[in-house]
Amino acid sequence: MSEELNFLPSLTGSFAKPAAENPTVEMVEAAYRHHGLHWRYINTEVGPENLGAAVAGARAMNWAGFNCSLPNKIEVIQYIDGLGESAEVIGAVNCVVRREDELIGENTDGKGFLKSLREVVDPTGKRVMMFGAGGAARAIGVEVALAGATNITIVNRSPGRGEELVALLNDKTQAKAAFEKWDGDYSVADGVDVVINATSIGLYPDIDARLALNLDSLSADMVVADVIPNPPRTNLIKDAEVRGCKVLDGLGMLVNQGITGIKYWTGVTVDGGVMRTRLEELFDA
Repeated sequence: MSEELNFLPSLTGSFAKPAAENPTVEMVEAAYRHHGLHWRYINTEVGPENLGAAVAGARAMNWAGFNCSLPNKIEVIQYIDGLGESAEVIGAVNCVVRREDELIGENTDGKGFLKSLREVVDPTGKRVMMFGAGGAARAIGVEVALAGATNITIVNRSPGRGEELVALLNDKTQAKAAFEKWDGDYSVADGVDVVINATSIGLYPDIDARLALNLDSLSADMVVADVIPNPPRTNLIKDAEVRGCKVLDGLGMLVNQGITGIKYWTGVTVDGGVMRTRLEELFDA
């Protein structure tokens, strides 16, 4: 057998539930192909009840790393060996990296969002309002605060998680954070610069869902961002565009997460345009 032939690709993948609507596999494999990397990405359906066994399997099969999506981002921490700096502050992991013999949890959610946001507005000195207080919201809140946002309002239906995130932001960052209970249609306050949906409202298959939001409270000087990649043009994005807002779809965040994750795994900085193009092909965006 010729020395060049190698039938053992390096393995990466994802543990999520549900997994079928997550397009990350197409995006990452497009980057691997484009850059001639002998790597594969395997999308699997794994919930918290099987997560320990899945992580043990990834160790046994020498995976180079994996993503954790809902509902595993906090649950996975007990099964890995350590946390990177931002993952430790955030308290959630979406990207696990094999470093020598250890599996280390990182968080690229907030980093991906921040890179995407900076393409349209610098968060320094800005007032941010965010729907949601789950894993994505925690990651985005921390990264936006560390990037210099001065005020962050967390709007959530359950006060427990919302107030916990506010306490985290006030304790670990320079931003001033406040909680508001989400009850009925929420009105965005005057002076807010960036509105973020960090909930799963509008995610496939429930694409007709709308945030309980008073659309008349959106103004043309606001940036409105949605973290949902599937579909990229959620009702929130469409509604905000009609009101003249600058909009940021979930594809930008997903692509930038992918760039960061692949760099962690392979050491290669991949071309984000290749990944975005593949996602746009899939979604006719």
